Amino acid sequence: MLNLTLALVVAALLVWAYAHWPPVALPLDASADHLLVLKSERKLRLYRGRELLREYRVSLGFAPRGAKEREGDGKTPEGRYVIDYRNPNSRFYRSLHIAYPTATEVARAQAKGVSPGGMIMIHGLRNDRGFWGRLHRLRDWTAGCIAVTNAEMAEIWRLVPDGTPIEIRP
Repeated sequence: MLNLTLALVVAALLVWAYAHWPPVALPLDASADHLLVLKSERKLRLYRGRELLREYRVSLGFAPRGAKEREGDGKTPEGRYVIDYRNPNSRFYRSLHIAYPTATEVARAQAKGVSPGGMIMIHGLRNDRGFWGRLHRLRDWTAGCIAVTNAEMAEIWRLVPDGTPIEIRP
């Protein structure tokens, strides 16, 4: 019984270490000038020119296949946007707003008689659920946003100024 208890404690510590082990920090003067999300790979990449600064594994909307068509569909949008503002007091650990929907997306949704949705963000974990760390990636769980760990969000917050272009690909 003692061996089983010890094995469970060691396993729990390893899971915790995986979920929370910090990456090597980027220089304080680093900044991104564009972002790329590859939905099929569940990756967010930050670039400075052609240089890849950092790549993060992400969780997406709960129904990630295809482009967002309407509010509530659980899809993460696809297209070219810009990070237009930030919210330090979000329900999630910090958030960067993606300027979705575009005028074209609004018109397409209106033609179908639906709302295109909005409030698409890059954000950390819910403020009461940061303990999940990297384990949040086990499934897509957002309403259409792009989620990273809180530590990753702190780094993205520092590296990505308002006005930064973002492309979200299938």
